[in-house]
Amino acid sequence: MLGKLARQNDPNVLVGFDTADDAGVYKISATQELVQTVDFFTPIVDDPFTFGQIAASNSLSDVYAMGGRPLSALAIVCFPDKGDLDVLQQILAGGLSKMMEAGCVVIGGHSVRDPEIKFGYSVTGMIDPQKVWANSNAQILDALILTKGLGTGVISTAIKRGEARQQWIDAATQSMTTLNGRAAEVAASGKFTVHAATDITGFGLIGHVREMAAGSGVSVRINSANVPLLAGAMDCVRAGFIPGGLNNNRDFAECLVSYDESVPAEIRTILFDPQTAGGLLLSVARADSAALLDALKSAGVPAVEIGEVLPPGKPLIRVV
Repeated sequence: MLGKLARQNDPNVLVGFDTADDAGVYKISATQELVQTVDFFTPIVDDPFTFGQIAASNSLSDVYAMGGRPLSALAIVCFPDKGDLDVLQQILAGGLSKMMEAGCVVIGGHSVRDPEIKFGYSVTGMIDPQKVWANSNAQILDALILTKGLGTGVISTAIKRGEARQQWIDAATQSMTTLNGRAAEVAASGKFTVHAATDITGFGLIGHVREMAAGSGVSVRINSANVPLLAGAMDCVRAGFIPGGLNNNRDFAECLVSYDESVPAEIRTILFDPQTAGGLLLSVARADSAALLDALKSAGVPAVEIGEVLPPGKPLIRVV
C-alpha cells in the first residue's frame, strides 16, 4: 500500500520500502546511519515470559539482518482492558531480558486496550555506511548460508491446537529466543565478503529468497537436502498443522519455483513455512563461504550452506 502513495524524495533515505528490505536505513552523517524497524504479533506460545522473549528476538532480528547494532527500542502493547496485569508484566520482563542481552535500551512505548494480546518493539540502531547489508546485492556464484532451522510456523500451529510434543516446543522455543546478534557479529567482522543478507520471517524461506533474487537480478538454486529443520517440523507437516500464512506464501511465490522430481512433498511445503525470529540468510562470496561457516559454527551458530546464486534466468528459484 505504501507503494501507491506519493514518494518522499529524501536523498538521506538509503534503504526504504522499495525493495521489501528488512529495515530502513537513514543517513545522518558521512559516518553514521540509522537503521529502523518495527514488529509485533499475537502470542504463539503459552508462557508469557517466553512470548516476550520471542517478540523481542523477532523485533531485533531485522536490525541484525541489515548489519546494524541495535541501540534503543519502544515497546508496542495491545492488552485486554480486564486482563491479568501479572501476565503483562511477565511479557514485558521477557522482552526486556532479550533487549538487555542485545545491549538495546528500552526507552518507552505505547499501549492500547485490545481484546487480543499483541506485543513487539520498534527498534532503532546504528550502522556503518560501508557495511550495510541490503537484500538486493547478491552476486553470481555466491554461497547462501542459513543460520537457523525452519519449522517454527508449523510447530506453533501444533501448539495452538494442543497437539505439540514437548520436544517440538523446546526446539522451536530455543530457536525463536536465540538472538541473531552473534551470527551477525561474526559475519560482519570484516573477515568475510557478505554481499547481501535478510532474515527468514513471515514470508518463509522461499518468500525471502524470492525478494533477494528479484532485487539482485539473479536466480537461486536451493539444495533441499541441506536445508536445516527443527525437531518435529516434518511431523507437523505430515499431521496437517499448516498455518494459513504458509498457504498464503505458497500461493504468492510458488509460481517462481521449480522442483526436481526427487524433492519430497513435505519438503516443498516447509520451504514456505512462515518463521518467527528465524535465522539470517547470508549471500557470501564463494571464496569465503567455508571460512565463514567454520567461524559461525565455532561461535555456536548452527549455520548450513543451503544453495548458491546463479545468473538471471527462469525459474527464479530452483529447488533440487
